[in-house]
Formats: sequence, C-alpha cells, structure tokens
Amino acid sequence: MRTATIEAPVTLWMKDDMPDRLVYAGRRWRVSDTPTRLRDSIWTAPASGPQRPLYGWRFQATDETGETMIFDVYRAQDCWHVHHTWS
Repeated sequence: MRTATIEAPVTLWMKDDMPDRLVYAGRRWRVSDTPTRLRDSIWTAPASGPQRPLYGWRFQATDETGETMIFDVYRAQDCWHVHHTWS
C-alpha cells in the first residue's frame, strides 16, 4: 500500500450530500464505497491564517481504468482539497 500526503485542490460532486464523483490529478474517479464523514478531526487548515478544525470525508474511489484509491478530502473556504491518499 502506497500512501501520500498532499494538499491539492480537487473537483468534487456530491449526491444526497455525500461525495459521488471527483476529478483528481487529471483523472475522473467515481466513489465506490460508502463515504465516512470526518468531523472534529485532528486535521487543521494549512499554515495560512489561524488553525481551525476541518470538515471532510474519507472514501474509496475507482477511476476509468479500474485503479482504486482511498481519499481523505476536506472543505476549505472556496473549494475541496485532497489531504491524503492511499493506493
């Protein structure tokens, strides 16, 4: 299992207030399990500005080639970001 910590913007589509699809690293991904809401997590916002708890999700997603990854994503003020991935 490979793991990566990143702070990269991601385009995330929601369905019934849960992650459904995303575009990450130029690839389309479809959520392929039941997402877990991450609240009151130990994450904090990146160094600019005051540190604050983040709201996010953890889910498995699969791309068009069948590759599957696990994503931790969080909501910033203006967009979603990938915080961590596992493959």
